[in-house]
Amino acid sequence: RVWVYLNREGRHWYEFTDSRKRDGPARVFKDFAGYLQADAYGGYDQLFFPGGATEVACWAHVRRKFVDAEATDPALAKQAVDRIRALFQIEEAAKDLPDDARAELRVRQARPLLEEFRAWLELAETQALPKSPLGKAVGYARNQWPALLCYVGDGRLAISNNAAERALRCFAV
Repeated sequence: RVWVYLNREGRHWYEFTDSRKRDGPARVFKDFAGYLQADAYGGYDQLFFPGGATEVACWAHVRRKFVDAEATDPALAKQAVDRIRALFQIEEAAKDLPDDARAELRVRQARPLLEEFRAWLELAETQALPKSPLGKAVGYARNQWPALLCYVGDGRLAISNNAAERALRCFAV
């Protein structure tokens, strides 16, 4: 298993472990307190406890689940993807701003979209079968909701962990 650890400046290092068990991240972040962005792999759950790391979820992972659902429920899945695209467009507009201005822009522009998206998720949950791709995408987003909102109020945080995913691409290819 290859783990990548990345800081805000893009510096990263790799760790190799014998299995997908959480041993690597558990050791590296044993006494860590601060923001930690990762996918929703259950092995990370032990890192997010009071006094430990604060979970920052990845909107790209949420988007991917809705893209996967487009084959079986194209109309609703497209609505979700469009809503998420709007969040990423705000990030594109904010990429060169200082951290405090980025946070202010997110609060002003992204927070209302997120409130609307949350209401949309609640409605979509009543329209999708729980085990369908759309139902799973909605459930994933709702389960991750507090961690998905984390990036909004802190301009230092990213909307996704795509930088870490790109850093792992060389191993996948």
